[in-house]
This record gives sequence, structure tokens and C-alpha cells, in this order.
Amino acid sequence: MNLKKEHWENVFSTKSETEVSWYQKEPKSSIQLIQSCNVAKDAKIIDIGGGDSYLIDSLIDLGYTNLFLLDISAAAIERAKIRLGENAKNVTFIISDSLHFQSDEKFDIWHDRASFHFFTDAIDIEKYKANVIANTNQNAHFIIATFSEEGPLKCSALPITQYSVEKMEAVFGADFELQNCFTEDHVTPFDTVQNFIFCHYKKV
Repeated sequence: MNLKKEHWENVFSTKSETEVSWYQKEPKSSIQLIQSCNVAKDAKIIDIGGGDSYLIDSLIDLGYTNLFLLDISAAAIERAKIRLGENAKNVTFIISDSLHFQSDEKFDIWHDRASFHFFTDAIDIEKYKANVIANTNQNAHFIIATFSEEGPLKCSALPITQYSVEKMEAVFGADFELQNCFTEDHVTPFDTVQNFIFCHYKKV
């Protein structure tokens, strides 16, 4: 098992969902951005690193039917399946690192909240972008939320990369057209505040 996978298996095996900083019962901004894409209810939507996210639950409630949940941690996926109960049958679960994930599916919406900032190596950041391009349809939507320059320097004891809109554009601007971008404070279960930058891109 690689160290990264080992780290996340340990996190999801030892902490409850409210003992991690990214816990968010209502992912309102993500839902609003996905709804703003105006895709069909059977559009293929993938949530990257979404093991403990309630986004999938919300999308099921809104009537979306073609949902995929990717996480590096098998424990996180198992937890999501238990939480979703009967609804788990409506989701395709994928245990994979987003850098090494390859799919026969092409997605209409690629959503990532709080996963991308863990890539600190320029090669990994480029690899991530190449994977988004390879695994999305023409005119796909790419929604990404990551720590802003006002956000934390570490998360889950790991170093992260902070982003401004200029830094996001430097990574993604050549291949995606920016539709919307804003920053938002996320209040953790421990009553600390983390500032995120949300960007909605369209593939060009």
C-alpha cells in the first residue's frame, strides 16, 4: 500500500465524519454550481475524493441518476455506501487515486472539493489536469474547490497548495474556460474557518 493511500485509509478508519475538517452536511455551493450547468438529469457526474461528502446524497435527492463517486480510500467508500443505504445502488463507486484513474466513461461534470490542493508537485498537478481532460466529454463542466491563499497551509497533517484565481488560470486556463469563481469560508466541525476558492470551468 502506498503511503498516500495508507494515510487516507487510516483517517477514514479511525475518525468519524464529524472529526474531519472537510465535513459539510449541506454542500450548497457545489450543488448550486452543478445546477447552473443545466445538464440533463442522466448526465454523467463524478465526485472526486468525495468519500465523506454529502454531495452524492443531495444529487440523488435532486433526481440525478448517473453518479460516480471516487475516493482513494476503500474505508471512505464503504462508509458512503452504508450512509446511502438503498440509494447506494444508484451510484458507481471507484476506489482509486485521481491521478491514476482511467475510465471507459466520459463525464459531463467533474467535481472536486478539497482534493486537488493535496497535489504539491508540478508534475502531479499537470497529470491531474491531463486526467480531467482525458476523462471528460467535449463541453464538459469542471467544478473545483480548493484552499485559497487565505486558507490553511496544511490539511489532515499533509502539506497543500493554495490557489488564487490567477494560479488556477495558470493551471487550467489553456484548456478550460472560466465561467465563475468566488471564495467562501468553510466552518469546520471544530469551529475553525477555512477559506476555499470555487471555480467553475467549461472544457474548450
